[in-house]
Amino acid sequence: MKSKLFLSILVGGALALTSCNKKLSEISAEYFTVNPSPLEEVGGKVPATVTGQIPEKFFVKNAEVTVTPYLVYGDQETPSQAYKFIGEDVNGNGQTVSYDNGGTVTVPVSFDYVPEMIKSELVLDFYVVQGSKTYTLPRIKVADGVIATATFADAGTVTPATTPDKFQRIINEQYNAEIKFLINQSNVRKGETESQQIADFNAALANAQGNDRLEIQEVNISSYASPDGKLDFNERLAQKREENTRKYLNKSFKDNKIEEFGELTADFTAEDWEGFKELVSQSDIQDKDLILSVLSMYSDPEQREAEIRNLSSVFEQIADEILPQLRRSRLTASINVIGKSDEEIMAAFESDPSSLTVEELLYCGSLTDDNAKRIEIYEACTKNYPNDYRGYNNLGMCQFIAGDYDAAKSNFNKAANLAPDCKETQMNEALCDIIDGNYDSANQKLGAAAGAEGLNEALGVYYMKRGDYASAVNAFGDSKSNNAALAQILTKDYSKARTTLAGIAEPDATTYYLMAVLGARTNNQQMVLSNLGQAFSKDSTLRDKAANDLEFANIDITSVL
Repeated sequence: MKSKLFLSILVGGALALTSCNKKLSEISAEYFTVNPSPLEEVGGKVPATVTGQIPEKFFVKNAEVTVTPYLVYGDQETPSQAYKFIGEDVNGNGQTVSYDNGGTVTVPVSFDYVPEMIKSELVLDFYVVQGSKTYTLPRIKVADGVIATATFADAGTVTPATTPDKFQRIINEQYNAEIKFLINQSNVRKGETESQQIADFNAALANAQGNDRLEIQEVNISSYASPDGKLDFNERLAQKREENTRKYLNKSFKDNKIEEFGELTADFTAEDWEGFKELVSQSDIQDKDLILSVLSMYSDPEQREAEIRNLSSVFEQIADEILPQLRRSRLTASINVIGKSDEEIMAAFESDPSSLTVEELLYCGSLTDDNAKRIEIYEACTKNYPNDYRGYNNLGMCQFIAGDYDAAKSNFNKAANLAPDCKETQMNEALCDIIDGNYDSANQKLGAAAGAEGLNEALGVYYMKRGDYASAVNAFGDSKSNNAALAQILTKDYSKARTTLAGIAEPDATTYYLMAVLGARTNNQQMVLSNLGQAFSKDSTLRDKAANDLEFANIDITSVL
């Protein structure tokens, strides 16, 4: 009995001693899974989670293992954060792994993405401390990488916002004059027709006659009687004033040889209560509020007049100051000022840009699709109108389209200094920030750009660069662009992405490459090959990318390479 007990203790002790003193065996890659696999670029990073299933009777009790993930590419390797795992007899920091039962270990990894990582391997490095001994275990490969489809997101393809011009080819100008009448009279007096108002009015009409840039659209006569006296008398009086004013105006046209004056219209108002109300409200007459309340209380003109006459303390002042101004004919001329034609504006720019107004110069920039010519036009605008922010913004827009981002950024900054609250410039500066990777600054400026044209495209690219693909899809909406389609691919909405790519008006190499990615993700080999061929014909540098792109790992694309 004692011998059996001694044997049992001896065997148990030996096993315990073995579990502590034996070295760790080589770790098999089969113990590990990686999500995602292959690795993927997301928001400028390569994130993944490595999960290990450690078998029982493997992790010795006194072992301390430091696992360091490395992404190996070319002759370089980049480490991620190291994690420590310990046996049951080790006192220290780290996740404990049971010797008898094994266990699950998790190693989060993250690398700053560089393009060379597209052809790489994720390996795990193991450094073991066991008592006084230290040693390393062979590295193991656990995943390939990196799918970098998300890097096609390109702020440079977003069209910056234009600050609009206020150019109007036809500007309508109004000229006014008045002829006053004596109480209860309708004759046009000589003193009235010789006033400065009438002289300026006739001069404006005469100046428009025969001028190709001026067009008399309409001349109107509105005649009035003051709201005192009988209504039927005032009606006849106002009508007679209108007739006599028309006769005067026709004679004036004849004398000044004004033959083309559009339409001559005339009307009359028997009692000008609206004019009366306006003049009273602008006056300093005592009890004017009481007078105005009478107007609001009574709608019948005779009752209104009676109530106002009852205000004997102020009626005399009304009769002297207000009513004479209402006995009148008002003359209005509507004259169109016709600006330069598109051809004239462009010709003026070519000969002498300084002869154009700022609005004409800004408008001139919209008359051509030649980006180099537009740069020339907006440079002239900034030279001749250096205090107008719009020239700098629009010049920056054209430089951005040309790929000269430093120059664009400089001019956007000048525009922002002149107009800090300009939403278009805020958006354009944000685009430059996205290209430079200054995402915090871009986020702030995009928030200040609400309402700017093209903002949703800028927001969509921003969200993609931050790895928030769902928000990018929402921002793009129904936009038909490579960036919008890419966001849909990254959220695995392949049907919508295909519709978006098919709707792009001018497909480029990226359009076809993304269509090939769709083909690979939906297992359509013909779609892959035909679209890669189109992509390579537009941009031959994509051949090398495709040759190493894990999107096509399961499809033989050698026939198009």
